[in-house]
Amino acid sequence: MFDIGWTELLLIGIVALIVVGPNDMPGMFRTLGRFTGKARRMAREFQTAMNEAADQTGIKETAADLKNMTSPKKMGLDKLNEAAERFDKWEPGKPGAEPKTKTKPKPKPKPKGPETQKLSEERAEAAAKIRKTAAAKVQARQDAEMTEAAPAPEADAPAQPSKPAQSKPAQSKDAS
Repeated sequence: MFDIGWTELLLIGIVALIVVGPNDMPGMFRTLGRFTGKARRMAREFQTAMNEAADQTGIKETAADLKNMTSPKKMGLDKLNEAAERFDKWEPGKPGAEPKTKTKPKPKPKPKGPETQKLSEERAEAAAKIRKTAAAKVQARQDAEMTEAAPAPEADAPAQPSKPAQSKPAQSKDAS
């Protein structure tokens, strides 16, 4: 509460001895003890009254519910922390140092009904058709790019690399 060390207490005691005097010192300590006892008693009574009021209004139950809702175990954070610890300890260079994981076996798929089977077959056919169409378009595009990029061979003149067209700087009206 008060951060008072032994040196401060010794200084206060010396000042009190000088101010009060050695004859009145026991009476002062008795009065000080009674005062601190009354203050502690009042604080204890206040705390008890507050606890009783909290019990009557149901604050403790609400606080317990909040603690349960925010507990790491309920939210799955404990498993996340375990995984993070395993990852931190994992050393990929060491043989046999693969991270240990606890995986649950995958549940077996439920047998499909006739309608579901029809839909999945239709979707598979549609996906295959889309892939086939996309592949044909890609091939056509690549062919078109190859024909555009290939220069037309001329019989008499040797092929020279084409130079990119240079743009002429625009002339302003003031210069003319």
